[in-house]
Amino acid sequence: MKKLLFLALMLASAAVLAQSNMRVRGTISSLDGDVLSVKSRDGKDLKLQLTPDAQIAVAKRLSLADIKPGTYVGVTSVPQGGKQIAKEVHLIPPTAPSGHMDWDLVPGSKMTNANLEAAVAASGGNEITLKYKDGEQKITVPSGTPIIGFDNGDRSALKKGETIWTNARVEGDGKLVTNRVQVSKGGAKPEH
Repeated sequence: MKKLLFLALMLASAAVLAQSNMRVRGTISSLDGDVLSVKSRDGKDLKLQLTPDAQIAVAKRLSLADIKPGTYVGVTSVPQGGKQIAKEVHLIPPTAPSGHMDWDLVPGSKMTNANLEAAVAASGGNEITLKYKDGEQKITVPSGTPIIGFDNGDRSALKKGETIWTNARVEGDGKLVTNRVQVSKGGAKPEH
């Protein structure tokens, strides 16, 4: 009985390990049915399987003034001169995990997913305060930093040449599956 229980636990663990997530940034090559072909920013040709109910989020430019206190945002930043300096600010779904974590946009970058508490004028731009469950971050947002929101879209927005960002599930067989894709439009780009 112990051997069967051990075997069942090992199989369950293997199934969990067989699936992981992969951030995909790149340029759309084509859309064929539910398969989105993308050239990743590191030059790889990837195929993303869209779930039947995949959400398409179409990027649009915003200003910091458009973001009201309490709004859930993701801010990619880098350390500079003892401060965190924003590279991008995005409105994100409240289901995204909150906190201040390592990120892979550029070496040394961080991602802070949190509620916007306040934005005040500061030297070098605006300083925003972001609050999440276990803390807060103050991040300087220089003038010209991309501030991106999203409109609900459909698959017609997934055009060749547009850029995308998604967090795809890597299945045991290596297939990349996603239920949400952020796509560029009119020069407004999802996180790159």
